[in-house]
Amino acid sequence: MKELATLLLKSLSSMPDNIVVEEKTEDNKIFLSTKVDTADKGKVIGKDGCIIKAVRTVLTAAAAKQNKKVTLKLED
Repeated sequence: MKELATLLLKSLSSMPDNIVVEEKTEDNKIFLSTKVDTADKGKVIGKDGCIIKAVRTVLTAAAAKQNKKVTLKLED
């Protein structure tokens, strides 16, 4: 899941080297914490949050195939 989130976020970013994704797993839940460069936050979030919602939807679909739930959080 971490690899998929990293791939999606790096493809959206103009500074892909500054993307950091941390993963924590509990039972069948996956928690992803993401740090993005401040210049890229607007691109990653999108207008009204539509881009980050789409990333979360893709991650949720991938996690559902593994019978898991995923949460993506954008850190400041």
